Amino acid sequence: MVEAMKNVAKLDLELTVEERNLVSVGYKNVIGARRASWRILSSIEQKEEAKGNEQNVKRIKEYRQRVEDELAKICNDILSVIDQHLIPSATSGESTVFYYKMKGDYCRYLAEFKGTDDRKEAADQSLKAYEAAASTAASDLPPTHPIRLGLALNFSVFYYEILNSPERACHLAKQAFDEAIAELDSLNEESYKDSTLIMQLLRDNLSLWTTDLAEEGGKPSIVYCLLEYQTCEPSKGDEA
Repeated sequence: MVEAMKNVAKLDLELTVEERNLVSVGYKNVIGARRASWRILSSIEQKEEAKGNEQNVKRIKEYRQRVEDELAKICNDILSVIDQHLIPSATSGESTVFYYKMKGDYCRYLAEFKGTDDRKEAADQSLKAYEAAASTAASDLPPTHPIRLGLALNFSVFYYEILNSPERACHLAKQAFDEAIAELDSLNEESYKDSTLIMQLLRDNLSLWTTDLAEEGGKPSIVYCLLEYQTCEPSKGDEA
């Protein structure tokens, strides 16, 4: 499905909502399993290092590197499509926010496993994409729009997990939640379920993060992000 939707994206036409979602879901399916594998491998590697099992550590590192190479290839592939075709062809505020958010997400995924210099570059690109999405969302989408709420959810996770800024993450999530609550009565029936689900995830993260800040402890073991509304259970509490 990924190749088929990539060919559609390369037509340089504004995609329909259904086509846009198919592109997103297609790449989500291929990236999701590898991100989960990477987290598991990283966790096992740390445990084996603690035990001093050098042979096991060597084998795990080799396999983890292969997974990282696959992750990088997938991320760079969709980022190229987004930059060269999807963003230039976007004609509405909604699609513009959708694609910049998507760019922020995939740059964030690169930042999860890259080394110091590459990690900083990926994080910088992710921040710029999320900021571009947020700017358009603020002017073109209502606070209750599921894409705007999903952006706030993932952007706040980026601040918490990649930039290690829990205060900023909490502020962004709380602001998005409060603004949506204030206009909940105007929410149309079509997007009610999606919007309220994301609002619940925002509130769940806020609860986890504020407790973490109050206790000055480690990061929680589960952080909620928007990958088709799935919860993510990372190793060492590392994100979405």
